[in-house]
Amino acid sequence: MKFDKKSLKFLEKYLNTSSPTGYEHRGQEVWMNYITPYVDKIEVDHYGTCYGIINPEAEFKVVIEAHADEISWYVNYITDDGLIYVIRNGGSDQTIAPSKVVHIHGEKGIVKGVFGWPAIHTRSANQNEPTPKIDNIFIDCGAVSKKEVEELGIFVGCMITYPDEFFEMNDRYFVCRALDNRIGGFMIAEVARLLKENKKTLPFGLYITNSVQEEVGLYGADMIADTIKPNIAIVTDVTHDTTTPMIEKKKEGDQKCGNGPVVFFAPSVHHIIRELIIDTAKKKEIPYQRAAASRATGTDTDAFAHSNGGVPSALISLPLRYMHTTVEMVSKEDVGNVIQLIYETLLNITPAMKLKYH
Repeated sequence: MKFDKKSLKFLEKYLNTSSPTGYEHRGQEVWMNYITPYVDKIEVDHYGTCYGIINPEAEFKVVIEAHADEISWYVNYITDDGLIYVIRNGGSDQTIAPSKVVHIHGEKGIVKGVFGWPAIHTRSANQNEPTPKIDNIFIDCGAVSKKEVEELGIFVGCMITYPDEFFEMNDRYFVCRALDNRIGGFMIAEVARLLKENKKTLPFGLYITNSVQEEVGLYGADMIADTIKPNIAIVTDVTHDTTTPMIEKKKEGDQKCGNGPVVFFAPSVHHIIRELIIDTAKKKEIPYQRAAASRATGTDTDAFAHSNGGVPSALISLPLRYMHTTVEMVSKEDVGNVIQLIYETLLNITPAMKLKYH
C-alpha cells in the first residue's frame, strides 16, 4: 500500500517525539491527535496507555495493540567533577553508547550531553582494552562539578534519550530510533484510518490500543487488558531480521525485511486466531513469514493472553534490523503489508466465532 503525505507526516512526528518508558505522554498526545478522527471515543488510563474505540457500546471486544515506549537511560550518579553515570530504562545497549549525543530531560528542559569514551591512542597500549559496560560508560554535559550539573536542572532520576531522527533510505526502508515499537502504533492507527475511510462497519467493539511500559515487563498491556477485558487481542511488535551478520538463524529463526509480516507460533498464541490471520494472508495474497517462540513471545501478546482467565491472542510481527540501536530499519513494504493483514483479518472476525479448541 502507498502511504499518503498525512500518514508519513504523522509517522515522522511520532517517531521523533521522545517517549521513554514511564514518560510516554508526549508521544501519546501525537498519537491521540492523529487517531481521533477515525474513532468514536478516546480513553487514557492512569499510567498513560491510550486507546481509541470504534463501537464503544458493543459487548464483544477486539483489541489491536502496539506499545508506545522506547528504551532510554536514567541519570543514576553524578560525580563530584560533573560526569553522569547511568542505568538502563528498558534494554538500552551500552555498546552503541560511546560518542553518541544525548538529550538529558532535566527539570529546566532538555540539556545536550555526550557519551564520552577514551581516545583510541590511549586505549591501544592497554592489553585489556576497555569495552563499553554499564559501569564505565558516562555522559559529559560540559559541567565541571556536581553543583553545576544540578544548576542545569539535571538530577538523579532524569531521563536520557537519543535525538536521532526519522529518515527514509533507498526508497525501501524507514530508519529511526524507537521503530520498536512506535512503528506498531503507526500501523494500528492506519488500520483505524482505513476502516473509517473505507466506511467499514464492524460487528464488535474495536479497541486500538497503544500501551506503555512494554520495555520493562509488559506492564502497560497487563494493566489495560484488565481494564478492557477483550474477547480477542491481536498484537503487533517488531522481530529480528536475521539475515544481517553475526545472527545465528538456528537460534533466532529465519526472518527477513521485505518478505512480509511474521506470524508467530507460541504457547500464548491462540491457534484459531493465528489460523484466521494465515488464511486471510493467503486469500488476500499478502506475503507472510513464520516464526516460533519456545516459552514466551516476549511481547504484549503474553500479557493479553494470560489476562482475564485467558484471552485468545495472536502476534503479527514486523521484521526489523538493528533492534535497540538508533538506526533501526524496517521495510516500507512490510509496514504496508502488516497494516493490510490486520485490517483484512478484522473484517473476518465475528462475535459468533468459536474460540475454544474443543
